[in-house]
Amino acid sequence: MIDFELTDDHESLVQTVREFAGREVAPHIKEWDEKQQFNRAILNKMAELNLLGVCVPEEWGGAGFDYVSLGLVCEELEYVDTSLRVIMSVHTGLNCLTLYSWGTDAQKQKYLAPQAKGEKIATYGLTEPGAGSDVVGARSVARREGDEWVLNGEKMWISLADVADNFLFFCWTDEEKRRKRDHTGMSCFIVERTMPGFSSGTIHGKMGIRAGNTGYFSLQDVRVPAANMVGEEGEGFKIAMFALEQGRYTVAAGATGVIRASRDASVAYAKERETFGVKIANHQLVKQKIAEMEADYQMARLLWLRAGWLKNEGRPNGRATSLAKWQATVRSEKAASMAIEVHGANGYSNDYPVERYLRNCKAAVIYEGTRDIHTLMQADWALGLKSEKPARVTLPPYRPTESREAVAAD
Repeated sequence: MIDFELTDDHESLVQTVREFAGREVAPHIKEWDEKQQFNRAILNKMAELNLLGVCVPEEWGGAGFDYVSLGLVCEELEYVDTSLRVIMSVHTGLNCLTLYSWGTDAQKQKYLAPQAKGEKIATYGLTEPGAGSDVVGARSVARREGDEWVLNGEKMWISLADVADNFLFFCWTDEEKRRKRDHTGMSCFIVERTMPGFSSGTIHGKMGIRAGNTGYFSLQDVRVPAANMVGEEGEGFKIAMFALEQGRYTVAAGATGVIRASRDASVAYAKERETFGVKIANHQLVKQKIAEMEADYQMARLLWLRAGWLKNEGRPNGRATSLAKWQATVRSEKAASMAIEVHGANGYSNDYPVERYLRNCKAAVIYEGTRDIHTLMQADWALGLKSEKPARVTLPPYRPTESREAVAAD
């Protein structure tokens, strides 16, 4: 039975993250956004609170919380700014949970444990200049030379590209299958920034998430040990899709935070702004917008909570996670837009945060599967054209431990 009541641990975690984001980020985010400035110190503070490995078991350096906790962290962080949630998405959702599920014990010891502790920062490299939703359109390749693989390729629109220490790199390891666009010819590798032939750069001029680091990285004859292959040769596409499922979950929870932030900003403004001699909170059309934001928030939150519950139980959740991501992101765009309308001309200025909400939330409608991709996926599930098939590797169900280390007190 699904229980939507948060535990004491959940409530404590929410309070810790809320206070952290309100104290360390909220007072500065307008300036960071204007200057397109990423504050590296935030990563250290998140690590001190054990947030970067919040749902990774203690034995691998994490805090040992459940997957619902990961969603709660993402919602609270994106309530303040999307750039914070993006850190959780790529570091924890896309990378750490992939290594936790697919990695060998040696890989977990070498890479996952320091990442979960925040000693190393990690990200995920799938998108390329000419390949986004069309994953098999990727051009990155690897060739085997003895006990090493030689990697070449370029990845684009990578969060934390100029900050991360470790990267998951997806590429073709079978040239014949590449020509046939057969995804079973793709593999996944762990790449370190310090490996010779690695370079990265930052993308400037973004519409939103300006306080976050987004860029590209390039591999030119980068040699990695064969032991750095994640999963088996030819499983890269499956691993990429697995990782995206975890990333979508974090995006869904984060977008729900945008809806709540838009609602709260609109409620506060409506109570103080007057037109025609009365507070605009008394105008029916303003009430309608706020009511829709409230409804959208409650629906989006229930959807990601259900996906998180399924993850905790170790049950298939691709369909639920896709639905949560799709609905939360499109509704966040709607909520942010209506919030600007509630604020009128003031909403068009960065004197109020709602214009930043709209600029930020647009990206989430695109990454981790566009709204169009998720629309088609949900239709195929409803039509019986798509099903959640048994997989060789799945996300391990949540198993609480008595000795779980609590997130650091504020």
